Amino acid sequence: MTQLLLDRTNRRLCDATRGEFDPRSRAWREGTVRGERITLREAVRWLQRESGTPCRAPVAVAGARDAPSAALIFAERLGRGLAEMGLTIVCGGLSGVMGAAAKGAAEAGGVVVGLLPQGDWRDANPYVTVPIATGIGEARNAIIARAGLCLVAVGGGFGTLAEIALARQFGVPVFGWLEASPVSGVRTVGEPEEALEHVASVVLALAQ
Repeated sequence: MTQLLLDRTNRRLCDATRGEFDPRSRAWREGTVRGERITLREAVRWLQRESGTPCRAPVAVAGARDAPSAALIFAERLGRGLAEMGLTIVCGGLSGVMGAAAKGAAEAGGVVVGLLPQGDWRDANPYVTVPIATGIGEARNAIIARAGLCLVAVGGGFGTLAEIALARQFGVPVFGWLEASPVSGVRTVGEPEEALEHVASVVLALAQ
């Protein structure tokens, strides 16, 4: 089990087996291990808000516009948790899962980048911070899948499945709230907190 230690005075994040975390390269190197014990999500919050060298890559969130209430609840909690860690979300910018994740993030003071299939930025849901009108239709799914440090998929749908497949093709880690893993290498999750733990592991270069 990962045991993270934070030396706030010297801005050093350490692990008993990996040594010291280098925020610039997002890699672990040999170093002094000391500090107060913290959780994965606390470590990401420190990295994003206090380290001075935050991870700038966003976390991709994918899901259908026509989604059941359970998926919307999951997405909103996911968006809030990502924002609380100081992470930026990139998504399709429309309604459904995208709107729920954006709402959760916005209410927690987070940043949401919406890559819209249409050519008008005003089509974005009201919680998107940075709407980008691509005008390229569903081809924007490939950009979302490639841009994310990892991808969290909420529910099914052909568009979501396409983003999952593209992300795996690009070598991007995928975590899914799904009935079953539709593509090899996708790790299924049961709760938003589980997904957030996986995301934190990716941000800190701890994911296996």
